[in-house]
Amino acid sequence: MVHQLTLREARRIAVHAQLLDRPRPTDLVAVVERLTFLQIDPTAAIAPNADLVLWSRLGSSYDPADLVRAVEHDRTLVETVAYVRPPHDVPAVIAEMNRAEAQPFMAPWLATNEPFRRDILDTLHQSGPLLSREIPDTSVEPWPSSGWTNNRNTTKMLEALAHRGHIAISGRKGRQRYWDLPERVYPPGLPELDLESATAQRNERRLAAVGIARATGPVSPSESPYVGQAGEEAVVAGLPGTWQAPPPYLGLPFSGRTALLSPFDRLVHDRVRAEVLFGFEYILEMYKPKQKRRWGYFALPILHRDQLVGKLDATADRKGGRLVINAIHEDLPFSKTTAAAVHREIADLATWLGLDVVA
Repeated sequence: MVHQLTLREARRIAVHAQLLDRPRPTDLVAVVERLTFLQIDPTAAIAPNADLVLWSRLGSSYDPADLVRAVEHDRTLVETVAYVRPPHDVPAVIAEMNRAEAQPFMAPWLATNEPFRRDILDTLHQSGPLLSREIPDTSVEPWPSSGWTNNRNTTKMLEALAHRGHIAISGRKGRQRYWDLPERVYPPGLPELDLESATAQRNERRLAAVGIARATGPVSPSESPYVGQAGEEAVVAGLPGTWQAPPPYLGLPFSGRTALLSPFDRLVHDRVRAEVLFGFEYILEMYKPKQKRRWGYFALPILHRDQLVGKLDATADRKGGRLVINAIHEDLPFSKTTAAAVHREIADLATWLGLDVVA
């Protein structure tokens, strides 16, 4: 069976999958379970990405300390390299990472530095958890880079070992990570998966998180937006090609709301899908010179019901106690209802941040 969807139905499936419809979710761990991960990014023009994504779902009841508690104390969530995930997803992630090496010179570098690997495991066994600066660099060969990773031998080895499941991140001291043995961090009994099982699991989980996606596409340097043969095939009226959709989401009633999204939010992170499904053009402009920016340094996409309607250019001035609104860009003309809903979300964002709104 190939499901026939209207464009509005496809959008609503995507919004529902990302927990951006009504009613709002109330449980932090359940939100991450549905989203499958939170991307960790240090940019905090408004708030760190993981916190902003959770606020978009949970509202002002969300406390960032709850995420720290879930990861570092309860272990109901775990941090992997660059992401926060449910623990049961870790075996599939490790299986895929063991297959796909982004840097072709990593394998020979690891082989040359096998004594370095053993030294790190011995050190953590005896003294972990430790910060990277507390772990001696006994590398045989330095990391081959002329860029910002040059001579960051210990950090590169730690991340490579974490990707392969040999060590784990146990917590943080500010932006610095504590490293330890996985049996002290991950819950017991996690299975070891072969690649075929891992890929199938990851595709099913990914489709449940994004709602509607292409089966295959260009290789992605980060989390893939593609879902293989998970779900069932669908066509969307007016759009080329076929999609995959999860049958449980088809035909559900929809009640939309307004939300301000992180630029890294999964509803918009696949920029191609966002433009095809929502007609939404977006580029993160933080790396552009100020005079060349169209929407702002860290513009927040604005969702209203089942449409992406604009961008909010705002900055959190924490020293001044202000949320500064530089501009609200209307991709689609705002009705009075839309404008009022957007301003309510801005006020809620300021309340959550403990700041006053300054336009």
